[in-house]
Amino acid sequence: MIDQQDYDAINIEKRDAIAILTLNRPERLNAVNGTMHSELTTLFRDIETDTDVRVAVLTGAGRGFCSGGDFGPDRDGQAARKSGLSMMQEARRIVDGILDFEKPLIAAVNGAAVGLGATIALLCDVVIAAKPAKFGDPHVKMGITAGDGGAVIWPLLVGVNRAKQLLMTGDLITADEAFDLGLVNEVVEEGQALPVALALAERLAAGPPYAIQSTKISVNKLIKELSNLVLPVSLAMEEISMTKEDHTEAVQAFQEKREPRFTGR
Repeated sequence: MIDQQDYDAINIEKRDAIAILTLNRPERLNAVNGTMHSELTTLFRDIETDTDVRVAVLTGAGRGFCSGGDFGPDRDGQAARKSGLSMMQEARRIVDGILDFEKPLIAAVNGAAVGLGATIALLCDVVIAAKPAKFGDPHVKMGITAGDGGAVIWPLLVGVNRAKQLLMTGDLITADEAFDLGLVNEVVEEGQALPVALALAERLAAGPPYAIQSTKISVNKLIKELSNLVLPVSLAMEEISMTKEDHTEAVQAFQEKREPRFTGR
């Protein structure tokens, strides 16, 4: 059974057979620091083994869903991790954890879903987005490879060429644009993402668990096959890109609120 005491950056609430999982760093738009990154590696396994839970809803605290990696001046993204794993080992476990999660997983995207935040949302089974939400994977704007799952899920949802354009530019798109591209299932009014997601969760929780879960498992085989092909390469390249001067420059520029000057080194 999942225990809130094991989680500092993610809030866990259970309502009957539904688990509401809230990324909880609202002061940073729920940016992923080292603590949250480690906790995401175990979150879905813990929910999987909780027999009280039939459906999970993932959302963000405050006005954001998840703004991606935390590149702020006080970031602890490179600090020692509670999992004892490297960043890239954790990244693999996060993606695998979502894809291996057999219970229905609904994303209630209340605000920006960026970088790893977009990957996490789009790997969910159903994505409900509020109108203020934006989606994008701007890894390249930080001088790093879009390696932690974006290269897996974006091409499946929008097609290869559109995915390459969005990943290579790092551009953000609106919730309505995301719907038109097939990234999200439904766009709702501001403040309604979680209520709509919970209504669907209640419907699924009342359904036949084996039939629903086995259907999801079957479909996820497609995503897992692509992930097993792409993710080891993209994560290895992302790790290399983090050693480049362009990445260092991008982080400094972000912290100094200026445009980066990339040199190709």
